Formats: sequence, C-alpha cells, structure tokens
Amino acid sequence: MEVNVKKVNNIISKVYKDSIADEIGIEVGDLLISINDQIIHDIIEYKFLVSDEYLEAEIQKINGEIYIYEIEKEFDEELGIEFTNPIIDQAKSCRNKCVFCFIDQLPKGMRETLYFKDDDSRLSFLQGNFVTLTNMSEDDINNIIKYRISPINISVHTTNPELRQKMIKNKFAGNLYSIMQRLAKANIQMNCQIVLCPGYNDKEELTRTISDLEKLYPYVNSAAIVPVGITKHRSHLPNLDIFNKNSASETIDQINEIQKKYLLKRGTRFAFLSDEFYIIANRELLKYDEYEGFIQFENGVGMISKLEREIQDFLSTLSEDKITRNKKVSIATGHSAYKFIKNMAQCIMSKFDNVEIEVYKIVNNFFGDTITVSGLITATDIIEQLKDKDLGETLYIPRNMLKADEEIFLDNITLEKMQEIMNIEVVPCLNDGKDFVDKILK
Repeated sequence: MEVNVKKVNNIISKVYKDSIADEIGIEVGDLLISINDQIIHDIIEYKFLVSDEYLEAEIQKINGEIYIYEIEKEFDEELGIEFTNPIIDQAKSCRNKCVFCFIDQLPKGMRETLYFKDDDSRLSFLQGNFVTLTNMSEDDINNIIKYRISPINISVHTTNPELRQKMIKNKFAGNLYSIMQRLAKANIQMNCQIVLCPGYNDKEELTRTISDLEKLYPYVNSAAIVPVGITKHRSHLPNLDIFNKNSASETIDQINEIQKKYLLKRGTRFAFLSDEFYIIANRELLKYDEYEGFIQFENGVGMISKLEREIQDFLSTLSEDKITRNKKVSIATGHSAYKFIKNMAQCIMSKFDNVEIEVYKIVNNFFGDTITVSGLITATDIIEQLKDKDLGETLYIPRNMLKADEEIFLDNITLEKMQEIMNIEVVPCLNDGKDFVDKILK
C-alpha cells in the first residue's frame, strides 16, 4: 500500500539527534501515517497519541515502502520529530471582520504570510496565537476537551453578546461566554486578551467584561488589556479613536480599582494593562512584583519593568573594567520604549565610562506615527532615518522587529540587506536584560 503524500501533511522535516526517532531509523522526508492504527489528522491528535508508553508507528519511507516501528518509552516522552507543516492540517482562517483588525490596515507589498488571518485553536495551543472561538464547530470544542488542549489564548474584547457581534462582525461572536463556561467546566486553562477601543468596549463595558471573566477564575487566570492600534491605511474601514493622555489615564485609574478588588477577593490583580497605557498617560508602571510573574508578558504587560530589573541585576554582576577600549554604538527603538531604553543606556554608560551609546527614536512612517511599538518598525524607516547618522561600530535593534523564525523585517527587507545598505553591523537583541547588555558590551 502506498499513501498519497500530496493529500497529507505529516512529512517529517526534522529528526533530533539521539532521540527515539533517530535511534530507530526514522529519517527526514519520511511520512507518519498512523500511531496505534489511528490515522494522524493534525498535531493535536499526534500529541495525544504519542504520549502513550507503547506505540506502533506506521511510517512510509521516501521510496514508498511502509514500516511498522514498535516503540516502548516513558509516558509523555517525545519521539523527537518535527513536521513540514507544524499543525499537520491546514490552518483555519479567520472569518471575522473586526473593526480594529490590524491585518486589514496593512499596506500592499509586505510579506505574504502577514496577510493570512488565522483563527485556529491548535495554533493557540502550539504557538500562543489568540483565537476568537467564532470559527469552531461542536467537534472542535469537543476535541479541545477530549485532547486537553490547554491553555487556550482567547481574544475576548467583550463578553456583551450584542457588542461582540458588532465589533467582530460575526453572527456567532455572541456565543463566546457559553463556550468559555464549557471549557472552564472541563478544567481547560484560558488566557484572555481585550483589545480596547474607545467608545466601544471601554469604561462600563470593560468593567462588565472583566467581571464576567473573573467568574471563571482560576480557569481564566488573567486578562490583558491592550490599546487598539490604528495605522494610516484605514480607507473604507470604520472610524476608530485612539487613546490619548486623558483617556489612557482614566483607564489606568479604572483598572487600579479593579485590581484592588480582586487582590482582596482572589489574591491576584487578575486584569493587567499593557505598558503602552502607562507610556501614553505618562504614568508610572506597576512595580516588578506587582506583575505576578508576568503571566501576560507576550501581550506587552510588564515588559519594561521586567527588562529594567534584568538589566540592573546583570549590570551589578559586572566589574567596571569589563570594557578595556573605547566603544561607540547605537540603538534604534520605537517611540513607546524610547525613554526607557535611553535610561537603560545611561545606566550602562554610568558604569562603563568608555562606552558611548546613542539611542534613536524611529518614527513609524510606514504604518503612521500613531503606531509606536518597536515590533512594528520596518527596515525602510530605520534606513531612511539613520542613513546619515554616525552610528558607531554597531547598531542594535530589538529582535521583535524581525520575523520570529527568520531575519527579515515586516517590509520584506532582510537583516543582511539592511546591513549592506547601511554599511554597518546590525545586531538584534532579545527582550532579555542579560542578552541586551551582553551584546552591547560583548
């Protein structure tokens, strides 16, 4: 029997050295057909089936021959393989037309993958993507419960059914809370995100949403609130306001009261604002310990406080004579992090007086100056704004300006091409204090 490879996506792309798969002779290019006589349809089924202690893995080799590998292993021990398609199945695309959708605000000419809107619970589990739950059949929900797909990251925005239908423009959007109740009953963990849009889901609606989510605690363990992002490419899209100093400050005061309430009731602040609110309002961020382990770090909640602590802690371990020569470098960042990065650069220079660091604030001309986060800065804007500057020997940038698995910017310019154009070494830094300081001092 020969399996039609064109109809399946379980082709093995990587075999880890010294893994079970490596030891028994599974190779890159082989096709995983089934485990214990069950055909593999997607990555969730694979993860569930491969956890058993005894497996019979049916593999088709590149030459078409099929082998059955008998495997005895520890419970939950991995085989040590990856697939050409991370989820094996085709990713489910989003059917919504959210009033705040960032992808709808993208100009032409960017990386093709940026225009695909995913809304797939499997990607939520595997890669941390947020899903709206509007794209789920009854079988999908049952599979989350059956296969223990947890945690699920959910784009909530509001728990008001009518308002959610209005914001997401999907007739199934109002079913959110009943689905979340089912998942909570099945002990599925959920992380929640609220994109806050002035005049839509803020003020009383925000309080209502957080209250509804808190009722599902501890299965909903926190809610992150991020401000809506508006680019200059919004023709034929609904009008939306952005947060200003006053409205951001009002939201901070509102969340402060909510945090006090739940800290007494639950022992957790539960709802957290992203750093952008505090920057827009020119207000002090929460203290390091008040972020409760940075459970919503990927939503930009507490990034600055965490990075500041890590930088200061690492600097305290270094001797003043670590740098033995004069050194001049530069850092490019967005408007939101500029003040903080400048302060951190000053801390480094205060300790090492032979190091000179110039920090440049990049205005986002590509998307519009209302977009202020460094993760949406393009190579085009960096090149245009820094091409005539004396940048020293190296230019440092945040790693989140680049694609997660590739050194390429949003505008399809590679890091290598940027270095060639600017005639300078460009070094990406992780959002990690030690990495940041280490690379600058190296």
